[in-house]
Amino acid sequence: MSFLGPIYKREFGQKQPYIPLGPFQFRLPFIHYRFELPDYIQGLLMCAVCLGIIPILQEYLGMPFEIAITIVILNGFFYLWHAHLGDPVVPGWITPAIPLLLLWLKTFPEGAARMHALIAFEFELGLFSLLLGITGLAKRFVDLVPDALKSGILLGAGIAAVRLVFQEGGRFDLYPWTITIAIGFAFYILFSNHFKTIRNKNKFFKYLSDLGLLPAIVLAIFIAPLVKELPWPAIEWGFTIPQFYTLFTEWTPFAERIGWPPLSMYLSAAPLVFAVYIVLFGELIQAEALIDEARDFRDGDEDIHFDANRNNMIVGIRNMGMSALGPDAAMCGPMWAAMQVVECERYKHGREAMDSLYGGVGSFRWGTFTGYFFSPIVTLVKPILPIALSLTMLVQGYVAVRVGILKARTFNDLGVAGIVAAVLITREAGAAFGVGIILCLLIYGKDIFRNWAKYDKTKDPVFNSRIGSE
Repeated sequence: MSFLGPIYKREFGQKQPYIPLGPFQFRLPFIHYRFELPDYIQGLLMCAVCLGIIPILQEYLGMPFEIAITIVILNGFFYLWHAHLGDPVVPGWITPAIPLLLLWLKTFPEGAARMHALIAFEFELGLFSLLLGITGLAKRFVDLVPDALKSGILLGAGIAAVRLVFQEGGRFDLYPWTITIAIGFAFYILFSNHFKTIRNKNKFFKYLSDLGLLPAIVLAIFIAPLVKELPWPAIEWGFTIPQFYTLFTEWTPFAERIGWPPLSMYLSAAPLVFAVYIVLFGELIQAEALIDEARDFRDGDEDIHFDANRNNMIVGIRNMGMSALGPDAAMCGPMWAAMQVVECERYKHGREAMDSLYGGVGSFRWGTFTGYFFSPIVTLVKPILPIALSLTMLVQGYVAVRVGILKARTFNDLGVAGIVAAVLITREAGAAFGVGIILCLLIYGKDIFRNWAKYDKTKDPVFNSRIGSE
């Protein structure tokens, strides 16, 4: 596929060619990176996952399907910014935080008030990310937060994600058989110890695993109509026509019926912004680890590094842009973890498989972006979009709870985290922060200001007493 190669080629151990643009590195396909056809094709199929937010926009904001898919397309355009501005990641939603945002949005009546809440929150989150990226204070901010509080936020996000599916009258009550079979299959290929042993011995199983949630979504397309929970897809040929004018004039702060949120709404959103940023920062750490591992595996043939500040700036611009042009409950996150793993694994296979990681992640996002416009793809998955979102929430809930528990360094941390998670789910982010800080002060005293990243849990008396009793 040499015809897909770049005009400017990289020498061994050098950076992929780019045009300097302040803190960014501007790259274009075919010119600065090789267009990777396998990643593009996978992106065409995986756009089905991105379309899963449409039922949320319809249910919580009252948007018609045509407006919701226009927001997905606009968000897809912003996805392209990362690889083309020097950030070697597959961007995505802030998935663990979606349930937290939805719980908060439900406290406002549907209509202009709820739209104001979403606009204010997304703009404030974007501005916060942008400022932390410009100043380089991102890591410092999160280091100040005790692990007990971080653990509680992640636990709360995970439980809220599962609750979103299983609450009375929720999606599980509507599609019990489809969700049960599809999520069982998804958990097996994503987390099962048995599947991990057989995937390493069989190329088909390895490829199936690399596709993440897509196999479970494809399975749902067939299961749902067979158990009579959803109709068979009605495939339509042609192209999706985005409704940008209607979106701008009826669903943004520039619309007469909505307008800009009052200052009080921005103040109300602040605690949730801080909570969501902690979730977001966890993805930054994960992105850096994945890229460092992939680079070292290739013996440094490409000088490629993850810059958290650059990522923060792009994430900030995306969120601020979406808040004004197409408010989106999925939010604009730093990384789609499942697909970043897939891209990094393919990158490890050498330069012939993937010349540059920028080419892999950029080509993948070109695939998802163009996939939104193909009516056969959109109409194929349209009936099972509520199932796709349910699968995403359940998988994310599993991961968020697991990571949240591991984030706790002591048993005291776990106790505080449980209380914070419960308050976060039943009340709101502001109350959870307040309760968490008070508990940390009462339990840890002046130790609340210790270096949490380097804390030696073996010196914790509660931890040691528990170990002794065992």
